[in-house]
Amino acid sequence: MTQTAHPDSVLIVDFGSQVTQLIARRVRETGVYCEIVPFQSAEEGFERLQPKAVILSGSPASTVDEGSPRAPDIIFNSGLPVFGICYGQQTMCMQLGGKVESGHHREFGRAFLEVDEDSELFEGLWSKGSRHQVWMSHGDRVTALPEGFKVVATSPNAPYAFIADEKRQYYGVQFHPEVVHTPDGAKLIANFIHNIAGIKGDWSMSAYRQKAVEAIREQVGDKRVLCALSGGVDSSVAALLIHEAIGDKLTCVLVDHGLMRKDEAANVVAMFREHYNLHLIHVDASDKFIGELEGVSDPETKRKIIGRLFIETFEEEAKKLGGADFLGQGTLYPDVIESVSFTGGPSVTIKSHHNVGGLPERMNMQLVEPLRELFKDEVRVLGKELGLPDSFIGRHPFPGPGLAIRCPGGITREKLEILREADAIYLDEIRKAGLYDAIWQAFAVLLPVQTVGVMGDGRTYEFVCALRAVTSVDGMTADFYHYDMEFLGRAATRIINEVRGINRVVYDVTSKPPGTIEWE
Repeated sequence: MTQTAHPDSVLIVDFGSQVTQLIARRVRETGVYCEIVPFQSAEEGFERLQPKAVILSGSPASTVDEGSPRAPDIIFNSGLPVFGICYGQQTMCMQLGGKVESGHHREFGRAFLEVDEDSELFEGLWSKGSRHQVWMSHGDRVTALPEGFKVVATSPNAPYAFIADEKRQYYGVQFHPEVVHTPDGAKLIANFIHNIAGIKGDWSMSAYRQKAVEAIREQVGDKRVLCALSGGVDSSVAALLIHEAIGDKLTCVLVDHGLMRKDEAANVVAMFREHYNLHLIHVDASDKFIGELEGVSDPETKRKIIGRLFIETFEEEAKKLGGADFLGQGTLYPDVIESVSFTGGPSVTIKSHHNVGGLPERMNMQLVEPLRELFKDEVRVLGKELGLPDSFIGRHPFPGPGLAIRCPGGITREKLEILREADAIYLDEIRKAGLYDAIWQAFAVLLPVQTVGVMGDGRTYEFVCALRAVTSVDGMTADFYHYDMEFLGRAATRIINEVRGINRVVYDVTSKPPGTIEWE
């Protein structure tokens, strides 16, 4: 989809920090639109977005290493306010004539700042002589300031923990204000955006909806769109938004690949045909998908097979309709971030089943992705704006590869049926306990291991089922849900008693940093 215009926006230059996405969250929480761009294409992003302020992220790199990332000069020549965080502070100092050194005392974790000077950035928040907790994560540190800068706060191991050039509206912090472990961090970012850059917090879902509809109409014109509808929140919101823009020129396709949850396809078809005036085609492609996936154990290979078969299925449906010029899908901003490696890191393979980078040339179709700029929680707000019921908006995410990535090791039809039944019982228990809305995502996993168990008077040799439940806001980070043992015992007992093929149940207590929260 053509990028919508956001006259009051913030550009975030990503140097590869694990928590760059949290900066974007903090900015959007202030009611201001922002975009993350990798440092390699920051100049193009700056010219396209025409931001009112720039934030430079942290990085695992060292500014003293040859070839380490830098911000484009256009940012410092623009006269715009700039906020450098950790590595962003260091590269700002180096590029403006200061000095950064490695080999000093490293600082990771909780630290305390002493505010030495008042600053416009502290208005209504901090004052000279006060002391505040922050979160540090650095090995290098600034040792000499560029001309025009002053120290406004220090920590025991960072003499330049907070610096400012008030005249040019440049600010640099050695700590991470975007993380929750810096209690006043979100307010500092809000002060930078509102008080320093003078940006109003008037970005809303209503405004986004209007601009997105206009952009879809401009992109599509009078041509036909084929929309991938899985029944999840993302694809459903995308379909309704596209339908609002172009009406009956939209055809939705639900591909039942045999990897969906129990009764999922039938329930989705019933809901959309009964409550929404959308042209929906239900394609049963389970034999095709499972046939190619059987015996495949490598998770990346599974994803690529699924992605390819989705494309082939949509090609077939487009031909039946006499052709389509566009393919609509519910790509979100986290999908974009996790599908493109900004710094050559592992993120290049996280969401490889998505067609975020474009479709095969042979399809002769363009992508329509009206949610590409939004985080998961923002999509839910937009869904409410479009009239979707709360019960639907709050549905747990279910990714395109479905049960395929919840069945590690080789896939067989038998294992998928075992997993489908266990997963249905698990969700049923969650709903009965009134926990569904407190959990962001929950699912069962059939582990590729069998154990000996005793059931009744005989031994069994069956699979181990793992249960997962996480809490999250935007799908970028997650923590495990803290069940009580009574619930886990009840769910595990039902699964073992009712599902032939499982004799042991475990609970996964892994937390996830930014990146996929699925099980591979």
